[in-house]
Amino acid sequence: MDAIADVTQRISEIQTKLATLAAPPTGAFASFLASSSATTTASSTTPASSGLDPATLASATVRPSWATGTTSASAMTATATGKVTVPEELKAYGNGRIPASALETIGHGSHRLAAKAAQSFKAMEAAAAADGVKIDVTDSYRDYDTQVDLVRRKGLYSQGGLAAKPGTSNHGWGLAVDLDLNDEQQAWMRANGARFGFVEDTPREPWHWGFHG
Repeated sequence: MDAIADVTQRISEIQTKLATLAAPPTGAFASFLASSSATTTASSTTPASSGLDPATLASATVRPSWATGTTSASAMTATATGKVTVPEELKAYGNGRIPASALETIGHGSHRLAAKAAQSFKAMEAAAAADGVKIDVTDSYRDYDTQVDLVRRKGLYSQGGLAAKPGTSNHGWGLAVDLDLNDEQQAWMRANGARFGFVEDTPREPWHWGFHG
């Protein structure tokens, strides 16, 4: 009988504890839960239902838009494909065989690009300068023989190197530049480059920007 009484008492104690756990929280813990719930509700409120003027919210940006490092949808698509649209007049010459008459200088030494790409680059550089950002160029149009030498020195990209197969590089069309960029400059390019047709379109090469027009 003593054993049955002990079991009965034990069951009673367990039921009491379960009732305590099921009861609503009180004291400091209850206050904490209430404040957490209020914070979550406020953060999920839409601008329209919060009573704030959307125009006021839009003007509340502190950092310049390019400093966020965001990339547009069009830029991400180009990054995935790495393809550029080659004008017919350039195709007639062949990759890496574009004559000087079909290229334009871009204000960085002897660096040159196809006419439209060169004009867009200059406009992009001017916009960057207006934001206090400087863009430095390390490579631009590359002729066929230079591409062959690059493959010899740096290996084929398809095999883990850094050079495209001769006759296939966007540099050979005058439609790509290699840039020397620090973190701030890279962020500006990623946020603004696509507006001028330039896209970071080659994985493993953050310095390479193809002109996608």
